[in-house]
Amino acid sequence: MKYGMRLYIAIGVLSITIIPSAYAQWAVYDGANHVQNVLIAARTLQQIDNQITSLANQAQMLVNQGRNLASLPLSTLSTLQSTISQTTALLAQAQNIAYSVQSVEQQYQQAYTSVSSGMSDSVLFSQAQTRWQNSVGGFEDALKLQARVVGNIPSDSSAMTQLVSTSQTSTGALQAAQAGNQLLALQSRQLSDIQAELAANGRATALQQAREAATEAESEAQYQHFSQHDAYVPGAVSMFGSSGN
Repeated sequence: MKYGMRLYIAIGVLSITIIPSAYAQWAVYDGANHVQNVLIAARTLQQIDNQITSLANQAQMLVNQGRNLASLPLSTLSTLQSTISQTTALLAQAQNIAYSVQSVEQQYQQAYTSVSSGMSDSVLFSQAQTRWQNSVGGFEDALKLQARVVGNIPSDSSAMTQLVSTSQTSTGALQAAQAGNQLLALQSRQLSDIQAELAANGRATALQQAREAATEAESEAQYQHFSQHDAYVPGAVSMFGSSGN
């Protein structure tokens, strides 16, 4: 313990007083408080660890959402649209009788159902030629369309392979869904090709059947023309200027 010395002089008497200059400093250990502080620190660290784990989970969730929202890098839409346009253009190029209700009604009435014995031979021949041209054109249109459908098979096979491969390696739900949608679109386009081919084949067959039916009516009309002529009457014929001797 440290002490200081102070001098006091009073009434000629010298006195010396010694007083302590400071109190002793002792460190006091509080065990309960230390334990409490350790528990608080442990809880704080646990909360921080939980927050870090939560942030990591949220970050992973955002990554997964980003994958699910990622678009498919492959698109066959333009190719499908181009193929459909080509098929539609072939249908629009149908010869003589187009794929139109109004066109069928008008031209069918003129060339197939208007055959009668009152028509001249030249008119009957002209209609017969028109019907023949319609049948030939119908079969040609059907062959063109069949060639187009067959020509689409290699590109369809390539597109299907790419879409299936992309779907199997897709990183998210959106890519898988888009690949599936494009596969459905490809199938729809193939079905439209089949529908167009059936329509072309049916048109060619119908034109030929109508031609055969009209030919029967035409034959009846020509027979009526022939039967209306007077019967053959033999007569004398002079040859080489003879007088009948």
